[in-house]
Amino acid sequence: MKYIVTLNGKKYEVEVEKGEATAVFLGAAEAAAPVTEAKPAAAEPVKEEAPKPAAAPAGAGDPVKSPMPGTILDVRVTVNQAVKEGEILFILEAMKMENEIVAPKSGTITSITVNKGASVQTDQVIATIQ
Repeated sequence: MKYIVTLNGKKYEVEVEKGEATAVFLGAAEAAAPVTEAKPAAAEPVKEEAPKPAAAPAGAGDPVKSPMPGTILDVRVTVNQAVKEGEILFILEAMKMENEIVAPKSGTITSITVNKGASVQTDQVIATIQ
């Protein structure tokens, strides 16, 4: 099988047969050089992908704690969502009042430990933000 491979901006024609691979530089005939491999892997076209930024580990970062006991009425964020300082994360009902729990800093939500309807206690970690 023959493949055209680009390596460091230069194109090579690679021919793969049982136990042997031959590469020829397509830019200049005098630069042709055969290459032999002992055990070539299954020949498949190689796709180069841009590196993806690593996601923050689940639960990494600073905890967001419940300021008082109550019930979570609404969860307004999701894991891996970017938030700004002061953005509303949760609505907490305590003593028949709705209280907004806001982001203490800008960052990314790495975990949410409560669901809508959950009962929480004072200083219970309800989310983490990095």
